[in-house]
Order: sequence, then C-alpha cells, then structure tokens
Amino acid sequence: MIYPKIPLAQSIIEICSAKGIHNIIISPGSRNAPLTIGFAQNDAFKCYSIADERCAAFFALGIAQQTKKPTAIVCTSGSALLNYYPAIAEAFYSQIPLIVISADRPQSKIDVGDGQTIRQQNVFQNHSVFNANLTEEASKENDLKINEAIETAILQKGPVHINAPFEEPLYETTETLSVNPKIISLEKIAETKTIENIDEFVSVWNTAKRKLILVGVNEADLIDEEIIENLAKDPSVVVLTETTSNLYHPNFVNSIDTLITPFDDADFKEFEPEILVTFGGMVVSKRIKAFLRKYKPQHHWHIDTLRAYDTFNALTKHILMQPNNFFKDLFSKTILTESDYFEQINAIYKQRKIKKKKYLDKIPFSDFKVFEKVIESLPKNSQLQISNSSAIRYAQLIDIDSSIEVFCNRGTSGIDGSTSTAVGAAVGSSKQTVFITGDISFLYDSNALWNAYIPKNFKIILINNGGGGIFRILPGHEEKPVFNIYFETSHQLTAEHLAKMYQINYFTATDAASLEKNIKSLYAANDAPGILEIFTPTAENDVILKQFFKELI
Repeated sequence: MIYPKIPLAQSIIEICSAKGIHNIIISPGSRNAPLTIGFAQNDAFKCYSIADERCAAFFALGIAQQTKKPTAIVCTSGSALLNYYPAIAEAFYSQIPLIVISADRPQSKIDVGDGQTIRQQNVFQNHSVFNANLTEEASKENDLKINEAIETAILQKGPVHINAPFEEPLYETTETLSVNPKIISLEKIAETKTIENIDEFVSVWNTAKRKLILVGVNEADLIDEEIIENLAKDPSVVVLTETTSNLYHPNFVNSIDTLITPFDDADFKEFEPEILVTFGGMVVSKRIKAFLRKYKPQHHWHIDTLRAYDTFNALTKHILMQPNNFFKDLFSKTILTESDYFEQINAIYKQRKIKKKKYLDKIPFSDFKVFEKVIESLPKNSQLQISNSSAIRYAQLIDIDSSIEVFCNRGTSGIDGSTSTAVGAAVGSSKQTVFITGDISFLYDSNALWNAYIPKNFKIILINNGGGGIFRILPGHEEKPVFNIYFETSHQLTAEHLAKMYQINYFTATDAASLEKNIKSLYAANDAPGILEIFTPTAENDVILKQFFKELI
C-alpha cells in the first residue's frame, strides 16, 4: 500500500476508511496532493476526479442523496474551497451529509501575501454542522476533531468541514503508516417510538374536525401503508402532497396549486384547518404558504428528528420523532372524527382534475403541454431529478407514476447545481435517471457535463423557452428591454454543440409530432447519455399557464 508521507494526511485517510466513507470526489490541485495520493491508491475508496469544484460538490451531494451516506469532497487551498459553498448550503438545508476536506497552507503563510491563500478556517460556519480546524502535526486532538466531524455529519445529516494545513514537500510517499489514529463514535440518541404527553395530542386530534397534513420533500417508502390508509380513510383529514413528497394515494391531493389557486376568501375560510401536521423538507407551493400564513391553524405540529422551521408562522409543537412512529403511536389511541372536511375538498379537487384534463387536451404546444407529455413518458421505476424555478413548478401540476422517485434541490431552491446533482444521483443509484431542466439552469451548470462518470442511460430533457420563463409568470412582468435582458436573460443558445463536445446523443423537438418521435429515440439510444432539447414558444407559455388557473373556476 502506498501512503502519503505527511502523517496528518495519513490520519485523515485512515479515519475516513474506519468510518466507512467510500465515495471521494477529488478536484485536482497541488496542496491536496497528500490526500489525493492516499485516497486514490486505497481500495477502500471509490474516487472520482472532477475539476470544477462547484460541480464536484453538487455531484457529491447527488451521490449522498441516493446512498444516504456521507460523501467526501477534497480540494486544494485558496478559492477552490469557496466554489463548494452553494452545494454546502444546499446540503445544510436539505439535511444531506457531506464531508469537506480542504488542504490549506500552514497558518504562518496566511495573510502574508502568499499565493493561493485565503482564510479557510470556519469558512462554512453559517451552513455547516461541524468545523474541524486541524493543526499541521498529527495528534490526538486532530484525530478527535476528524472523528467528531464525520460522526456529526452522519448524526445531524449535514455538511462538515475538515481544514488540513500541509507544508511542502507534498508528493512524497511511503509504504509504512506512521500513525495509528484512535477511532471513536459519538453516542447516538435512541429513536423515540412513543409520543410524549400523548393524551394531549389525542384530545386535540379526536375533537378537531379539520385536519390538514402537508408533506414536503420526502423519501419514498418512509410511511407504512397502514398509516397511509388510516390518513386516507379519515373523513376529517385532507392530505396535501407535492411532486417531491414521494407519497401517493388516490385520496391525497397531489397538486396543491390546482386545488387552491381559484379559491376566494370564503373558500379559504372553509379550508382553514384546526390542526396542521407537517413533515418532510421544504415546500414548493408559494400559494399554500401564503394561505397558511393568513389562515393560521390553532395547532401546527412539525414532525422531524432534527429541525422544525416555522414556515407558516404558526408552529406550536416540534415533535422529535420519525413521522411513521408518530402516526403509529397516535392512531393506536385515536378515533375517526365525524366530519365532511375531506368530502368537501375531494369533491372540489375531482372537478379541478376534470377541468385540467380538458384544458391540457385543447392547448397548443407549450411548456405546460410539454411537461404533460414528458412526465407521461417517464420509465416506470426510474429516478426523476428536476431543476428548480419553473421546471419544478410545472411538475407540481402533472400526475407522476407512483413507481418513480422524485428529487429536487429544494434546500436553497437554487438553479446552480441541478445538473451536477442529477449526474451524481445517477452514479449513486442503480435506477434509470431522467433529469428535467430549463435552459437557464442547464446553461448555468453546463460544466456538469465535464464529467467522465455519466452513466450511458442518463437522460436530460431540456425545455428551452429562450430565457428564465418563471419571471413571466410572476406579478409585474412587462415586455421591456430591462425585463428581457436583466430578468428573463433572453438568449438564442442551444445545447447542440455542448452535446457534441461531450459525446452525448442529441435530439430536438419543436412540436408535438417531433416530441413524440424523439422522446422515444432518447430512451432507445443507450450507447451514450442523451439530451432531448425541446424548444417552446417564449411569449405564449406564461399566457397558457395563467389561463389554466382561470379555467379551473
């Protein structure tokens, strides 16, 4: 076995190996050479080389998202580290474990005018769950910090930063370990299976006639079928899910905006819940947020083992449990409450779905029509990654087959690393991965394709409407040069030459017939990754979407 000669690098590598950290994403550099040498020549690790640090960090996030295990990212000193920040923030808010290992110059070289030096210590402090600032020499204190960083990433489901200063020479190797780091584990808090003060919850639950369950970003198969059925059959319960909730039942409302956008004040008053129960991550629908902030529930219970955000300014109780355990314990002691809450809402939602189908059947080729056809075409049992902005919002309006798992970077809701995350997720999963994105998000993260690891069955469906179409949907849009240049970012760029440069199959669609033909070609061609670029009419898309909500009334 070949090891780096620097003892501190040996300690980091040995502790990562002992903790079962397997996937290591390395961005080439010189100061991190001791780490690169040790990780790349050790069979305990699967190493990936990705030059662009921003892409590398989102790629790692995608792998960690799928494996549910920490992924390490390794970079050189200086500005390289700062390029990790968007993915670090996303991992922090999406509760995904990432381990940042940054090489640094010795402390004596910082702020003296030496090259590739910045103040690296605690640089991610606002968006990390632990920061380990190591000293140059291997030591018990350093070992403790490295252990604690990795353990914290696992237990708190978030990014940690290990900053390691190395002095030259950096490339020397040895066949003998000079360290024997101590491996420690932090005490894990036992999983709570019973509700504290349950009689209080049971009393509120049994007397409330309007209970609203709202599910944000959520992993598939976390909730038992028995729990789902209990929620679905309760006449006093309405369950709202989103595309990213990965939770399905015919009685659940899976398109929140389709239901509530046409509501007036009287409708909202009828819909106002006495109890709001939330679980999962961030919620996409701005309309449901506005509704719940105005029509506040008497009780808002958020169920999460780690955090509770007061998204609706109404939080009354954070329940530190797994949602499945909470409902299992609650339902063992509650009764079905007589109510017409579900019946009323379900009747409205059924009518909305009928009107939606009629509208989709009559509209011309546009973003909305494309999303309907694209989502209908998704292979069963596949993984769907969606970029932010208008892409995830259109996806909320279309039914998705329950066998498909859906993911989106909703922690910070940024467009910056969506493609890189999708590529990493494709690498981290055995499932067929399809990525649906808009043109601005795709172009912004085009270095994601500068990647030697993209699976051949990875498919990108790129909806190119010539700019940031979401800004046309927002209030205040006016067709003026300032809007076109500085908000929408109008352009005539395509993915054709990027696809050619990276040897990716490339297909286009400009109407319903070419879409139907080339979406089949996209899935049929598995000799290389593929892009289907669909060109939609810039000026018509927002008009068609806005009219949809009017015709639901």
